Amino acid sequence: MEFIIGAIVIVLILLVFGFVTRKKYYKEIDKLEAWKIDIMNRPVTDEMGKVKQLNMTGETEEMFERWRKAWDDIVATELPEVEDHLFDSEEFTDKYRFKKAKESNRRIESILKSVETKIENILAELNELIGSEEASRVEIEELSNQYKMMKKTLLIQRHVYGKSIQTLETKLDALSTKFDLFEELTENGDYIKAREVVIVLKDEGQTLLEKIEKIPDLLTEVSTILPSQLNEIEEGFKEMIEEGFMLDHLQIDKELESLRKSLNTYTELLENTEVHEVENGINEQKEKIDVLYELLEKEVFSKHFIFKHRDETQNQLREIKAANEQIRVETEFVRQSYQLAEGELEIPNSLDKQLLKLIKRFEALETKIMEDQSAYTILSADLSEIREGIEKVVQDQQEFTSHLQNLRKDEIEAREKLADLRKKTSEAIKIVSKSNIPGLPNDYQLFMEKVHENIQNVFKTLNEKPLNIKAIQEYLQQAIESVDTLYNKTVELVETVVLVEKVIQYGNRYRARNTKLADGLQRAEEYFRSYDYRLALEEAASAVEEVEPGALKTIEDMINHEEI
Repeated sequence: MEFIIGAIVIVLILLVFGFVTRKKYYKEIDKLEAWKIDIMNRPVTDEMGKVKQLNMTGETEEMFERWRKAWDDIVATELPEVEDHLFDSEEFTDKYRFKKAKESNRRIESILKSVETKIENILAELNELIGSEEASRVEIEELSNQYKMMKKTLLIQRHVYGKSIQTLETKLDALSTKFDLFEELTENGDYIKAREVVIVLKDEGQTLLEKIEKIPDLLTEVSTILPSQLNEIEEGFKEMIEEGFMLDHLQIDKELESLRKSLNTYTELLENTEVHEVENGINEQKEKIDVLYELLEKEVFSKHFIFKHRDETQNQLREIKAANEQIRVETEFVRQSYQLAEGELEIPNSLDKQLLKLIKRFEALETKIMEDQSAYTILSADLSEIREGIEKVVQDQQEFTSHLQNLRKDEIEAREKLADLRKKTSEAIKIVSKSNIPGLPNDYQLFMEKVHENIQNVFKTLNEKPLNIKAIQEYLQQAIESVDTLYNKTVELVETVVLVEKVIQYGNRYRARNTKLADGLQRAEEYFRSYDYRLALEEAASAVEEVEPGALKTIEDMINHEEI
């Protein structure tokens, strides 16, 4: 019984599998059938009919026949073969011969893909042919108008092209030949080749148009403008030589000769219509001409600079020398009252050495100017360096003179500041005296002694001869810091004493009924009597705060209110 049930189950499974698989293959067959019908309905014939509007000769006729033959082969042979295979696939599927059906479907798909490729190639070539004819027809009209315009230009303005007119006309005739070739190819139905001719015509026509537009201006540059500039440079060069300028180092003659040879070369290139090479050459020559102008102008400016600043520089050297002598006198005078560092004492000697070098350079420059054998640019550069050296020496003189003058100023300021420090220290002592403090803490007394020592150091250094300003300023800074600290400590000490007294007074209201608070206040009083007011405040405040939290803040507010 179990065997029978198992057999029935297996049969049912096979039936379900077969049904599902058949449905899958039928669906694939329907898909291939639809693909075949889609191909049959393609408007290939209609598209090929468009070609008949063209000249059906030569290349066009050959291509049309090849397309028609390929389409006929698809319709008459390959699609019927697909139909047969579709029938076989259905029959194999009906009989559950799925392997055969699969092989048949693959064959159908291969044929349809091949057909698709053939149709795509036909339509691509067809569109290329028709597109070439349409594009060529539009562009050849534009190129023809361009050709007529160029021919008219060469005819009317023939005189502005010089010897290049012959080459331009030859190139124009070559274009005319290509127009004839285009017409011939079109009449013969060779539209693809005709399209290639149009592309060549377009490129060569644009190149020729560019040459026709540029050559007149380039000829003017080469034959008139640039030669005129070279002549102008040559005349200026000769005039400057007559005026005494030394210009051998510029080699103007050689450069002018080279530039004129280049102009001859550009003229020959223009005869052959080599426009781009001439354009680059002209731009390069313009840059060289600008350089020549700049070199000559620089010589003129240099001469003007020398004769403008020559006497002025000589006078400055005299003034610096006099100033150096004055600085040496002032330095000797100042050192009687103030200590100067070893480096500072050497500054007058250093200034003399710098000045001596500048004087020697200027004397050498004067000799070269008198000999009149050097270029003014070289002499001008020497003079500029000398003037820069003078500026540095003058700056060093001013800085050192200012330093000497500031020594007296620093002394006066230090004495005034010392008086202020003594006054502020006295104010701190008065604050202590008026506050009726029982006594001063030991650390406060020690710090006050240090303050007096710092002030005394300043006083001593101010009375030394000669004065050491650097040492004075160092001691003065220490004194300023210590006096400021003393004053702040004094204010803080008095405020602490007052606050301790107020806290103890405030706590006395609880003293009789709170033993712990009484003990705390007792310790605070002991600290107070030993002048340790900080510990006294901590002890008293802790005791009172324990009984009445926030009491310290209340007491501080009361003190502030009393002060107001």
